[in-house]
Amino acid sequence: MLTISQLAATAGVTVRTVRHYHHFGLLPEPERDSSGYRCYSAQAAVDLIRIRTLADAGVPLARIDALLHAQPTEFASAITDIDAELQRKIDQLTEYRRRIAELASGERLVLPPEVVAVLDRMRGLGVSERRVRLERDSWILIQALDPRSMPQRIRDKNARFDDPGTTRLYLACDQSVDWDPQDPRLDRLIDELDAWEIKHERERSRPGNLRLVFSRIFDEASPAWQRILDALAHRAEQRRTAGHDS
Repeated sequence: MLTISQLAATAGVTVRTVRHYHHFGLLPEPERDSSGYRCYSAQAAVDLIRIRTLADAGVPLARIDALLHAQPTEFASAITDIDAELQRKIDQLTEYRRRIAELASGERLVLPPEVVAVLDRMRGLGVSERRVRLERDSWILIQALDPRSMPQRIRDKNARFDDPGTTRLYLACDQSVDWDPQDPRLDRLIDELDAWEIKHERERSRPGNLRLVFSRIFDEASPAWQRILDALAHRAEQRRTAGHDS
C-alpha cells in the first residue's frame, strides 16, 4: 500500500495534482485506515500514471474519465477526435502568432502594404532600425494629415531609392546622426546635400523633395543633424535672396 506522497512520486506528479484528480473524480479517494491515513493500491498507481499520460498529451480532464473506461475502438476514435481538435488549436495559435509578428513593429497595423514595402526596402538597403521607425512614424502622420498625397509620396520615395546617388546620401545621413556637430565629415555631407537640393530644385512643388526624403526621418534633436538642417536652410535662403536681388 502507498501513501499519497509515495503514490505521487511513483507517477511523477505532485501531491497537489493527485488531490486535483480526486476533485475531478478521475482517481477515487480511498477511505482512511485505522491510523487515519489514506492508503493507495498498486492499481491506483497504474490509474494515476494513465491519467497523467493522457493529461500530458493534451487530453482535456473532462474527457479522461471516459477514455480510461473506453473499449479499444472507442479509445482510438476518441484519440483521433482529440488530435484533430488539438491541431485546430495549433493552427489557430499559429495564425495568432503570425498576426502578432506582423503587428509587433506597428507598421502593418496602421499603414498600407505599399508603405510597409518601402520600410522593408529601407531595411534591405542597410538603413538602421531607428531610422526606419522614424520613417514609419512620419508616414503615419502623413497618412493622417494628407492621405491624398500618399500614392505620389510612395512613388517618389521608391524613385529616390532607385537612384544610387540618393541612396548613398540617405545612408550617409543615417550614419551621421550620432556624429559630433563639429565633425569635418559633416561639412562634406552638407555640401553634397546642398548640391542634391540644387539639382532637384525643380521638384520643390511636388512631394518628395529634400525635406521629405531626408529631414522628416531624422531626429532633429540630434546636434549633428540640427547643424545639417540649419546649414541647408541658410544656404537655401541665401540663394533665394540672391535670386530676388538679381
